[in-house]
Amino acid sequence: MNATFWSGKKVLVTGHTGFKGSWLSLWLLKLGARLSGYGLSPASEPALFKLSGLQASFTQDEGDIRDEERLRQAVNRCEPEIVFHLAAQPLVRQSYTEPVGTFATNVMGTVHLLEAIRQCPSVRAAVIVTTDKVYENREWLWGYRENERLGGKDPYSASKACAELATRCYAESFLLRRAVSGGHGAAVATARAGNIIGGGDWSEDRLVPDCLRALAGGTAISLRNPSSVRPWQHVLASLDGYLRLAQRLYLEENTDMFEAWNFGPSEQDIHSVEEVAKEVSRIWGGGAIDSNGHRNPVEYREANLLQLDSAKARARLGWAPPWDLKASLEKTVEWHRAFLRGDPVKELCLRQIGEYEQGR
Repeated sequence: MNATFWSGKKVLVTGHTGFKGSWLSLWLLKLGARLSGYGLSPASEPALFKLSGLQASFTQDEGDIRDEERLRQAVNRCEPEIVFHLAAQPLVRQSYTEPVGTFATNVMGTVHLLEAIRQCPSVRAAVIVTTDKVYENREWLWGYRENERLGGKDPYSASKACAELATRCYAESFLLRRAVSGGHGAAVATARAGNIIGGGDWSEDRLVPDCLRALAGGTAISLRNPSSVRPWQHVLASLDGYLRLAQRLYLEENTDMFEAWNFGPSEQDIHSVEEVAKEVSRIWGGGAIDSNGHRNPVEYREANLLQLDSAKARARLGWAPPWDLKASLEKTVEWHRAFLRGDPVKELCLRQIGEYEQGR
């Protein structure tokens, strides 16, 4: 990634108030981008967005991506060159209790943004963030490649697979066709990352935040699915991939770039829930773990095994995150301990971004 590329670029981030959106916003500001944001108020308390002072750092519109007209006006107002679409309902378990809202946000919200991009001539590139869970999961031992069949047995996964199809439809029906015909076009691609971890995540029903809450409170870590295997990675690794992809989309005329991209960890970093919990506990200095499981298998069906093949991103984007799972967990615990000591949150994040950049 060429850091100077981002200086002065007009960038819009949807979902900028979320965990991943806050880290991306801090990184883009550090790179010198002219940033705008569109999203709801932070869903968690405490919230990384508020603690890092981002609410006073750039132009923002508070709104729901299900509000098509409000979103269109926001896009036109900030006239972005590059768009990162992170706004979503991101939780599998919540999608079971709120299926209609999940589909409305993740599918029609994405369509609303794509339509706004189609009508905004300033946009040259857009990265639509989905998830590693868009694949029809057959519990294979090997990683899924970008050309594997899409699917989803839970509302969250299915809604994100639909967002992939909607993005491809808009790209081929409108955005690429307009570019080929000589009019304004935008390069659009989707990004599928693994299970992200990092400091400043206080979301419910996520393993590492749940572990840290239990350890800080002196209670046992309770695991729903201790044997489930996931592609764990630091939040900066996924954002590094998004930034590299957006830069190439902006500069690249080859339409082969305008497709889906996996950003997952190496095979060595594919570990079970129980293994990750034990490592977090070890780094923290010890803590009890309850591995009996508390999942209702009928109400909350979740995959047991999921891996990504990210060979394409490594080969074609030069994406090679410097932190393995052990280092990522150490950075996460280090961040959380510093936060509990009262260290300034923005400085914590910028320091770790700098350490990540130096390690590449």
